[in-house]
Amino acid sequence: MKRKKVILITGGAGFIGSHLCDCFIRKDFRVICMDNLITGSKDNIRHLLGEKNFTFCKHDISKRINIKGAIDYILHFASPASPVDYTEFSIQTLKVGSLGTHNVLGVAKAKKAKFLLASTSEVYGDPLVHPQKETYWGNVNSVGPRSMYDESKRFAEAIVMAYHRVHKVDTRIIRIFNTYGPRMRMRDGRVVPNFIYQTLHNKPLTIYGTGKQTRSFCYVDDMVAGIVKLLQSNIHTPVNIGNPIEFNMLELAKVLQKVAKIKKKIVRKPLPVDDPKQRKPDIAIAKTKLKWKPKVQIQEGLARTFAWFKDNA
Repeated sequence: MKRKKVILITGGAGFIGSHLCDCFIRKDFRVICMDNLITGSKDNIRHLLGEKNFTFCKHDISKRINIKGAIDYILHFASPASPVDYTEFSIQTLKVGSLGTHNVLGVAKAKKAKFLLASTSEVYGDPLVHPQKETYWGNVNSVGPRSMYDESKRFAEAIVMAYHRVHKVDTRIIRIFNTYGPRMRMRDGRVVPNFIYQTLHNKPLTIYGTGKQTRSFCYVDDMVAGIVKLLQSNIHTPVNIGNPIEFNMLELAKVLQKVAKIKKKIVRKPLPVDDPKQRKPDIAIAKTKLKWKPKVQIQEGLARTFAWFKDNA
């Protein structure tokens, strides 16, 4: 009988990680989900706990990792990812990006597993180039209030490429742009759950600065499809995955109000330090080499996300 492929997903109880667990269970993999649950939640994977091909392991990957048996693929998604979380867990964020990535790469080297790092558009910092191509080196404040996340991911990219060049580990790097959808935490601090929380709790919508700063929002199903395509590719350098359609925060607020059928007052607060003014991926590599592009429009994605939050509030 042919052995099932085995995939280790670190941060598998998190937002994107849990959707990846679902994806690979559907693909008939044996899935090992590893998470220390500081920002992930067992609620995200509860429906999988009875699956014979699913194993949950509560573990901090900044510490030594011991896994018996074969592993064919590793998706390294462990890290706090919202400003609220990586500010609260600043040391843990730096550790998981450095020590954690080193430990997981060690597993990949020992098991001869294909390895994919979840990096981020935050490596571009507050960009001076728009849209951002993978060749752009970024405009990052290495000692600023967001530096623990930005620099941990920049280091993670560097060590992944070092393991690829020196130890011939079969690696991939995805730079994830703003992703949203079901299983985000209501109070995680990012703009989509923030707006939805405020809408459901009859609060005014908070806009920081002028509200003209832009983001490009990718629905989680599209993101998972892009991750799978990249994993199946032979591209070892970073690849942007995200939705290139740009929205400023005032426009996003209007779309959500239309979806929720509620008109909300807007209150303004100062823009946080080093908050990027523009964020838009150049996805030419993903489109040409992976044959990937996002399919879910913002109105549809927000409607699905709003409905999920309403049911799970």
